[in-house]
Amino acid sequence: MYRAGDLKDLVKSVFEVDAYKSKMGNDEDIIVLSFSIQEAQPAKDLVDFIEKGYNFVLDADSTSGEMHTGDYKVFVEFERNRSAHENIIELLDGVGKLCDIKDFRFRYYKSFRSQPATLDNITKIVPINSKDYLTTINENGINNFKEFFSSSYLENIELHGDDLLLKRAYADPIGFRIKDFNNTDVINESLTEKININDYAEILFLTKYLGDYNITKFGNSTITLENQGHTLVLEKI
Repeated sequence: MYRAGDLKDLVKSVFEVDAYKSKMGNDEDIIVLSFSIQEAQPAKDLVDFIEKGYNFVLDADSTSGEMHTGDYKVFVEFERNRSAHENIIELLDGVGKLCDIKDFRFRYYKSFRSQPATLDNITKIVPINSKDYLTTINENGINNFKEFFSSSYLENIELHGDDLLLKRAYADPIGFRIKDFNNTDVINESLTEKININDYAEILFLTKYLGDYNITKFGNSTITLENQGHTLVLEKI
């Protein structure tokens, strides 16, 4: 029997929708939610809680080992149909009570930007039929981080909640926390920190690691990467 708050501070508030492939069927027919959990046993507990509490869930499972970020993933699959949006909200209500999370956010597919997990946002963003799913994926465009980094030297790119892990061949991975992503003009207007012109060594390192991107550092920890008119705002972790 699970009680409210049993998994407090163990589950991250940002989750993904349709970022991972379904094992129960075709991706255009199955919605996959993925949550990040700090430890193995709580991940198993979350799977058990979901499987026992929600009839619309087709499958819930957790990764057998740690991800590169040190977290574990829990995957929840259910049918892509007219009830899907309400099902997501119902699931989040129960998981939120278990984990003491009041305000979830979600990323759709490979988007850099997370959205508040409200019924309105989920209804607007998450497709509930195969035709709309294929259209949404094809139109993802620059929001797809693989496209944003398509000109880089990177061998592997992973997005886990707010954490972005980048790996170049024969080099140690580097991790960042995503702070914002938007058109470059919008980002430039929103930044309040001053450009750090003294930390040239870090900019040089990142340029050699990532490739020919317009990289700028603001303040002590904010880094921006510009590509094709879009800017990604990061904080190194």
